This record gives sequence, C-alpha cells and structure tokens, in this order.
Amino acid sequence: MSESPVRLQSTHAWVDYLSQVELPVLANTLRRINHLTESNNSTVSELAAVILNDAQLTSQVLRLSNSAFYNHSRVQVSTVSRAITLIGFDAVKSMAISSLLIDSLIQRNPRPHLLKALARALHAAVQARCLLPGNSEQAHEEAFIGALLTNIGELAFWSCPTDQAGELAARLPADKPAELQQEILGTTFVEITRGLVESWKLGRFIQDVVSAGRASSPAVALVRESVELAREAENGWRSKAVDKRLARIAAAIGEQPASVRDQVRLNAGEAEEIAVSFGIPQIRGLLPGSDDADSHETPQAPQGDPTLQLSILRDISAALATQLDLNGICQMVVEGIHRAVGLRRVGLLMADRTGNQLVSRKRLGSGTDAWPDHFVVNRDDAGDLQCLLTDQCALIEAGDRPLLPDCDAWIGTRPALVGPLFAGPRRVGLFYADNGDLQARLSDDQLVAFSHFVQQAQLCISLLAR
Repeated sequence: MSESPVRLQSTHAWVDYLSQVELPVLANTLRRINHLTESNNSTVSELAAVILNDAQLTSQVLRLSNSAFYNHSRVQVSTVSRAITLIGFDAVKSMAISSLLIDSLIQRNPRPHLLKALARALHAAVQARCLLPGNSEQAHEEAFIGALLTNIGELAFWSCPTDQAGELAARLPADKPAELQQEILGTTFVEITRGLVESWKLGRFIQDVVSAGRASSPAVALVRESVELAREAENGWRSKAVDKRLARIAAAIGEQPASVRDQVRLNAGEAEEIAVSFGIPQIRGLLPGSDDADSHETPQAPQGDPTLQLSILRDISAALATQLDLNGICQMVVEGIHRAVGLRRVGLLMADRTGNQLVSRKRLGSGTDAWPDHFVVNRDDAGDLQCLLTDQCALIEAGDRPLLPDCDAWIGTRPALVGPLFAGPRRVGLFYADNGDLQARLSDDQLVAFSHFVQQAQLCISLLAR
C-alpha cells in the first residue's frame, strides 16, 4: 500500500492512480476474466486456468461452489473443472470476480467506510440476482456482478490509504455527499466508477448500469433499483423511501408489493449467509437484516440505569458471600455491564491453557458471534490489540481502523471500555464493552459503573486465591 504522491483532483487522475499504482493486479485479472466467453470449450479451460493460478482464489471458489447460494443440487464439488461443469460457467465466473474483488480490497485496508460500502454492494448484488425474473443463469449472474461493481469507484477509493481518503472520512456523514466528494477529490465516486469500468473493460452490461442515460434493458433497470434499495434499506425496511422503491420494483417484475417486501427480506438474510461464504462475516452487522425490528429512527445509544446497577451489584455481593463461583460471578458481571451500564456488546476474555493468550469466554450482544474464534489478545503482544491491556479500567478512544478486520468492523473504530483481571501480578483476563456500530460517546459515569462491576469479578479472583 502506498500513499498517493500528490493530491489527485480529477477523474482521469484517480482512474490512472487506482489502475496503475494501487490495484493493477486486480484490474488485470478482472480484464482477463471478462474477456472470457462461454462460446467454446477453450473458454472453460481458460477460466479454470485463471482461477487455478491463484491458490487462495481456488480455495474460495470451491468453498462457494459448495454453498447453498450457488450449489442447489448439494452435490459436493472438489475441483474447479467440476464446479464449472456442474454449477455453470457464469456462476463460477461470478464467484471468481466477486472473490477477487472482496479479497483484494479487504486485505489492503479494511477501514469502516470500505466495509460499509462492501456490505451495501453485496446486499445489492444478492437482491438483483434473486429479484431478476426468468431462469437464465447468465442473466442472473450478470445482474449479481453488475450490482456488485456498480460502486467499484467508491470501493477502490476506500481501499487505498490516501490523505484524501482520511480527509473525506473525517467529514462524513454529509448531507450532500457528491458535493463533498467533488470538493475533496475533484470528482465523484460515480465518475471514478465510470472511468474504472471503461479502463478495466468490465463489459457492456456494467457500462450500461453505471451510465448516466436511461436503462437500456429491464435487467439494467432492476440492477439500478437493487443498488438504491440496498442503500435505502440501511435506514430501515419500513421507511417511505423503501416503500416507494418496492412499489417500483414490484411494477417492473409483475409482482405485488407485499410479495416483493417479503422476498427482499429473505434476500437480505441470504446476503448475511453469503457474506460468511465469501469470508467476510464482519459485514453482517452492517447489513439491514431480514427481521422486523427496524424503524425510521437512528438507534440511540443505551444509557446506564443506576437503580438497576445497584440491584445487580447487590446480587453479586450476595453470591460472593455464599459461594465463590467465578464462572457465575463473571456471567452476572457481563449481564450487569450490558443491561445496567448500557453497553450493547460485552465480552470477557480469559487466559487459555498456555497462559500466553486471552481468548473470548463470554459474550453478550449483537455482532459478537465471531469473537470466540477471532478475538484473541496475546498478553505480551506489542501489536494492535496491545491498547486493550490496561492496568486499570479505562476508556479506549476510537481509532480510524478496525483492530480485528477479520471478524469485527467496530473494535478499534468505536469507543470502548476495558477492565483487566489479575491473579497477583499475572493478568488473567479482561472485560471489553462497546456499542458496536453506534457512533456514540461513552460517559465518565459509564466508566465508573463499569469499574464497579469489574471490581466484583476481581474480588472473586482474590478471594479464591486466598
């Protein structure tokens, strides 16, 4: 990853920089794949060769080939050639393009704005693929890739650690994002996308999707509608904007709006599953989801409840007086921090058998599913997670990038409370708590209340040591 040498101020400059300096491998591979057609046997061999030249891409394509999203027959696939034969050329081509794009961007710079844009792109792609009428495999995969790449300019921009990316991130969200992009970049994401689609030769269908003119076909129109639906659904499924969008889609595909509403919610759930198949489970919390628990309002950060805090602390004290059960006490502490201190996500990490790592033992709250496998702190590590190893309860300020890019978009990018646990001089655990995707400040009162709960767990350890 390299910083841009000068301040870029035109569409042409950004397209050249992204294509030649930052993402030349991705650009060239996408060109190669998009040159392939299904018209003869050599094409299948060429596609297999492109995939097999990259071990990681091969593994990803085979994993996707065995997912329910692509493999409806549930027949196990072990080779790329078999995948092309069984699942279809266009489906495997779609997997390859999607995997290349996602892996290339995520590995570079998984900042929150990139993850959010990627979640929106994947959601739009699933909606387009599932909503498009007809049985043509080629048409459905074309719609999927068309929606996925509709905002390739935005995705490519956020993957690159330029000064202008940091400047734009610091001023978002904005009421007029296109005007802000023009001010800082000298162009807009839409214009960069159009330039990259042409430069990278991504095909006529995608060119039509991102063009400024009227839709050239019903499929192009549906992809555009799916992209806007994914954007509008971020504010809740019951917004007026979503209602209007669903009515337009229903009219276009000849279905009733109520039926389409049910379908898009199912598709949203499908997007969460496909995110896992693509190896990006951390974006599931950024997808609108398929449940009914949405609203027009921006969710508010939970607040502490002093009365409930006192009640739970009394329960913990009573438990300490009757039976020293560290597991039970820690469970009560986690619940207290979640419910009474007002933190949406709470976790307890404890030393593993080697004593060298702190691993996730307890968790509570939405978006913590991946913590048991990925939230691991090396006790002597001087790396990114070292900031969590405080000597006393502390507020960790938000940074500009996730500390666990493989599983969580918010650890490191949102304020958090951390509290250590010691057995004598040895650090044996820590409590971690944040509000996930909510960009809300944590108060001094919450830090004090958090400290009271952590002290109860520490007291239990001290009493057991005696």
